[in-house]
Amino acid sequence: MKILTIVGARPNFMKVAPLHRAFLAQSTIESKIVHTGQHYDARMSDVFFNQLELPKPDYYLGVASGSPTQQTAEIMTKFEVVIQAEQPDWVVVVGDVTSTLACALVAVRMGVRVAHVEAGLRSGDRKMPEEINRILTDNLADLLFVTEQAGLDNLHREGIPDEKIKFVGNVMIDSLAHYRPKANELGTVGRLQLTHGEYILVTMHRPSNVDMPDGLRAIVQIVTEAAMHNTVLFPMHPRTSANLIQFGLMDQLTVIPNVRLMEPQGYLEFLNLMEFALAVVTDSGGIQEETTYLQVPCLTFRDSTERPSTVTLGTNILLANLNPFTVATELASIRKGSRKKGQVPPLWDGATAERIATCLIFD
Repeated sequence: MKILTIVGARPNFMKVAPLHRAFLAQSTIESKIVHTGQHYDARMSDVFFNQLELPKPDYYLGVASGSPTQQTAEIMTKFEVVIQAEQPDWVVVVGDVTSTLACALVAVRMGVRVAHVEAGLRSGDRKMPEEINRILTDNLADLLFVTEQAGLDNLHREGIPDEKIKFVGNVMIDSLAHYRPKANELGTVGRLQLTHGEYILVTMHRPSNVDMPDGLRAIVQIVTEAAMHNTVLFPMHPRTSANLIQFGLMDQLTVIPNVRLMEPQGYLEFLNLMEFALAVVTDSGGIQEETTYLQVPCLTFRDSTERPSTVTLGTNILLANLNPFTVATELASIRKGSRKKGQVPPLWDGATAERIATCLIFD
């Protein structure tokens, strides 16, 4: 059985690494990786391949930067050639990025079965391009691998047949559990002369937060106030950095005492920084899950989350807007020890990829 697994953007890499290992462990599976190139910045792509010990992709589509529509069209055109050459039994897509939907569309149109890893997640906000990608991919897929109970509920409500749905757990946690010792050996926290539990880690990249001056000014204020009490680490997504410069706000950040502006970090470096932070302030999806597993307080700037178990079971607190006062209040509570105590959701046990491989073999 031949499987083509798709990667395109940073969150995909951490999900595909355990899948590829699990596929290689099965003598009946031939596993090949297709990298669309959706994240073309080496800081956001190549370093993850190296650290996650993924082989050189069997195919690199080299998609150019552009709008989601432009990238979708280019991915579809180039991936069609790959399917014609390989004639796979399965195309495995992960997450909710442009590459996920584009490759699923091509596979279905060419009669190849599609498995969607991390299926069923819904934010309820169709202004998010990821939400559209999730809904459409789930309706195209032949097998839907679900991470949490909310995913099951969503798919059942949308009328997806039970036989297509498999509750398997979270492959993102497979990577975290596998590479956590290696991240600790790397010792990024010590190398940066940080003290465990005494710094705040900030990441912001969503267009709704970083594409307008008001959002960026709020982020600057949040960082400024947090730095009055703790060292603040701010690894900057290229989009965030470019917009701070464009709107003339970068200089305000560079002069704040106790703030360390950083290049985007590798997976292992970021994992080590996340594990020993006092708190993480973010708008990321995957970080909500990782902090829940690590039992680190997480403040998430989103109107809604497609990962509700991180809120209902985990350590995540959802904040509907970039309100500096709210952040200051939450961080003050965390400093006093009034941190949210969470638990790890079911099947987030590091063995999800093996369960997925078994399902694909016997389906």
